[in-house]
Amino acid sequence: MQFDPLLEQIADYVCSPPSFSDEAWSTARLCLLDSLGCALLALNYPECVKLLGPVVPGAVQTGGARVPGTSYELDPVTAAFNIGCLIRWLDYNDTWLAAEWGHPSDNFGGILATADYLNRRQAPSSEKSFRALTLRDVMAAAIKAYEIQGILALENAFNRVGLDHVILVRIATTAVVTQLLGGTHQQVINALSNAWLDGGALRTYRHAPNTGSRKSWAAGDATRRGVQLALWAMTGEMGYATVLSAPKWGFEDVVLGGRELTVNRPFQSYVMENILFKVAFPAEFHAQTAAEAAIILHPQVVNRLDQIARIRIDTQESAVRIINKSGPLSNPADRDHCLQYIVAVAMIHGQLDADHYEHTAAADPRIDRLRYLMEVVEQPGYSRDYLDPDKRSIANAVQVFFRDGTFTNRIEIEYPLGHRRRRVEALPLLRDKFRTNAATRFSPERAEALIERLFDSTEFEGISVNTFMTEFVFSAATNPS
Repeated sequence: MQFDPLLEQIADYVCSPPSFSDEAWSTARLCLLDSLGCALLALNYPECVKLLGPVVPGAVQTGGARVPGTSYELDPVTAAFNIGCLIRWLDYNDTWLAAEWGHPSDNFGGILATADYLNRRQAPSSEKSFRALTLRDVMAAAIKAYEIQGILALENAFNRVGLDHVILVRIATTAVVTQLLGGTHQQVINALSNAWLDGGALRTYRHAPNTGSRKSWAAGDATRRGVQLALWAMTGEMGYATVLSAPKWGFEDVVLGGRELTVNRPFQSYVMENILFKVAFPAEFHAQTAAEAAIILHPQVVNRLDQIARIRIDTQESAVRIINKSGPLSNPADRDHCLQYIVAVAMIHGQLDADHYEHTAAADPRIDRLRYLMEVVEQPGYSRDYLDPDKRSIANAVQVFFRDGTFTNRIEIEYPLGHRRRRVEALPLLRDKFRTNAATRFSPERAEALIERLFDSTEFEGISVNTFMTEFVFSAATNPS
């Protein structure tokens, strides 16, 4: 039986030798290090830490895959969840915006866990055929995973049928991990078909009144599942040829109401080259430029907060649809996906960090007062430029009006820090972000040593994955406290 063309197309791409631009390779390195920094920062939050470790307490596997910032050694499936959960927890990792949104760095959970496990399992082996996986292999897998997730997101809006974007993490992880495991073209297809058969998680946990912490571990769950499906494919588990196109029972009929999945450009390295880094603010990406504008306005308004009559936020359609919220916000997961909350905090404090979403900070009555005064308006031009493949802007503008008739300048920012058009500006800030995040888990000396070894080393690509992961193992001796 002929397999669905999209399965063949993805498998062709995954199994082909890596041939990417220099920009893609250098950006992949930044993505890996930024993701690990985000993971280290997340270890400071008990609600995240409680989910880590083996599924059954005490079931630790000696010689298993390591979890950065911890002493855990786990099977690759469980390790993938742990790493993915940490990277995603604070909504501070890199981002892709299109018809579907997402965070391609979520795939590092499955990639790193699998590569570390393979190297550690094979290291004692005397088999001459074994070649230790290096960071270049990890980056190649990442570029491919980013591309699969991001290209599928360009035209296929799973959110419009109520599904969460993590479906694409599962698809991408499944494909690249099967290849890392040594899978054949057919085994990649078999694994992918099972990944599509899983359907998708509902977006319920991202929206009021059900917004909750699952949105912070859903991607870890998706990359974990990708590793599981890849491992099963390697045992010879069968695939399903028309999982997408089968009448009545296929993914396109059941989930998309008969619409075909659309791929409008070839799989190359476009997504990695255009990825968005969260450099300054741990906030939902559609609000990044709004937060930056609010911080610019902070000196003009901080001493006149009680004189504000209204605040106008001009934004894109996606922000209006997913982070335009009024009424009570019940938890940090609700607050970091509220455009008005983010703007209010940035305007009041002149900064924005993860602690501003916690209950203590949210109790400040000034925040809800400012939220009440905000008007959110879609600008059609912003919405067009958001989808323009040559611009990919995420524009917001903020202006404050006072009761005496005066008003601030209208602060408009089209491209956030970390956008491809502001990448050079962001590079030193990415280093600082990693340094700050690493220092919350390791001693300042060790954090600085990581910076020098990982950001500056010309030998980075040749480092074996197991050696690299050892750099991030936690012990009491490295605890800065």
